[in-house]
Amino acid sequence: MIKYHPSTDLLDAFAAGKLPTSMAIALSAHVELCQECQAYVATAEEKLASTAFDQETVGDEELLVNEWDHNAEDEMLAAIFEQAANDVDALEQGELKQSEPRATQITVGDKTYALPRSLQRFGDSSWASFGKIQRARLNLDEGATRASFLHIDEGGSVPAHTHKGYELTLLLDGTFEDESGQYVPGDFILLDSRHHHTPYTKEGCLCYTIADAPLYFTKGVSKLLNTVGHAIY
Repeated sequence: MIKYHPSTDLLDAFAAGKLPTSMAIALSAHVELCQECQAYVATAEEKLASTAFDQETVGDEELLVNEWDHNAEDEMLAAIFEQAANDVDALEQGELKQSEPRATQITVGDKTYALPRSLQRFGDSSWASFGKIQRARLNLDEGATRASFLHIDEGGSVPAHTHKGYELTLLLDGTFEDESGQYVPGDFILLDSRHHHTPYTKEGCLCYTIADAPLYFTKGVSKLLNTVGHAIY
């Protein structure tokens, strides 16, 4: 059962179409996998539709950003909204690519995984390998913010690390665990510099990830791998 969900602020922003492309893809994939969030978004969309022509309504985005400025966690979400504004500029300039042909599955090594609809146009992405970790970057033209497929082989792990910015991990298939517990497909895990963890998978897993800064490894010889942190974020 899915235990980790987007905040209601993110779900509201998704329903209103106010997220950057990378995060909108993540929300769409999670909502496809999670009946609870499907129901929430459907209700939010109905409310938006009923007030669409209310000229006195203050813009939802402005209200959300003002609320999020009050603490560190909300600043992380405000950074996501800042990227959304850049997406609008890119669309106006015709810089964002049109949808590519879709593939319902993706193959990594000898394993094949089904993809949520929002990720199917990236099914032919090219993979780079770092030991038991494989990364395929998605070309979304979002500057420093990078979206990727991340695959970890059976028995693989990512060394203990924290984040210089924010990191979103949406588990698509398999399971992994860290100091906070075990995650299952559909779990939506949003972390920042306040979090330290050591993801490990027994059976292997496929994730969709977003990060706006490199990983920073924190323990022992793993600190020597910080150049690799730039490669896999």
